[in-house]
Amino acid sequence: MTQHVSPPRDGTGKAAPLDGPPAWRVRLGRADVRTLTLLGVLAVLVLIGGITQPDSFLDTHNLQLVLTQASVIGVVTVGMTFVIVSGGIDLSVGAIVALSSVWATTVATQEYGFAGILFTAIVVGVGCGLVNGLLISFGGMVPFIATLAMLASARGLALQITDGRTQVVTVPSVLDLAERDSYVLGIPPLVLVFAAVTVVGWLVLNRTTFGRRTVAVGGNAEAARLAGIDVRRQRLYLYLLSGLCCGIAAFLLIALAGSGQNTNGNLYELDAIAAAIIGGTLLTGGRGHIIGSVLGVLIFTTITNIFALNNLQTDVQQIAKGAIIVAAVLVQRRTASTH
Repeated sequence: MTQHVSPPRDGTGKAAPLDGPPAWRVRLGRADVRTLTLLGVLAVLVLIGGITQPDSFLDTHNLQLVLTQASVIGVVTVGMTFVIVSGGIDLSVGAIVALSSVWATTVATQEYGFAGILFTAIVVGVGCGLVNGLLISFGGMVPFIATLAMLASARGLALQITDGRTQVVTVPSVLDLAERDSYVLGIPPLVLVFAAVTVVGWLVLNRTTFGRRTVAVGGNAEAARLAGIDVRRQRLYLYLLSGLCCGIAAFLLIALAGSGQNTNGNLYELDAIAAAIIGGTLLTGGRGHIIGSVLGVLIFTTITNIFALNNLQTDVQQIAKGAIIVAAVLVQRRTASTH
């Protein structure tokens, strides 16, 4: 009797060609196409900026400014990417940045100098992330509702602390981080922090058990639970991570702006989500790319800079951002499907 042997299957359950490339090589190829697509969009934007404002846009100081401005929202986006990969969402990141920045710039906090401001910003960010994580993981709340409640609460508390006034930073060591004299080989310290967070985020997501568990929870939470993963604890850790990134971003923003305001971080949640999505992170969870998210941040920051140099209105800028998001996603889907 002849035994029937089923053909090998790929990740979608379809029969894979016997002489085709292995699945990991296909996924790597798709990631390369996605990255090249985003790099192409960024290159076109740089070309537009160079043509419209050649003297201003291509100036070294302006390029340093673009990277510095991208650093704050970029750190937030790294944390957001982890949350979305797990199948969650965090609408409170902008409000957490605001609360962390104003709490860390009170007169009492500034008496402890650089360490006091940094410590306070991170503790407040992690504390807010802890509340989000507990409500979602152990309180059974939907991430959208829990983080929306945190958004409102953190904004309200930030307004109460400042009473609507700007809190000026008087600690020289913090202000020096944004000065040109502190640049390392022409690179602003804030950009170096952003680069370090990106590298650590990439390694954690792609080379650690924590990253694999995050992807598993986002792909299928029930299957992850049956495989022995503590889904609730994993989600708690992810919102702690998001809060940590918000605290770091708040400190960078304090150094960049030289102040703390309750309006800090306005719409950061939308920018971070959009950057992660056009970078290849699935909104439904189970797949994410740190490098793609960072490229998404650079694309949005470059757009903002080009529009500012050309004195174009904010509403036109928002329309352009929306068009970039749609175009980037459509191109990525087409190239991925034909690869």
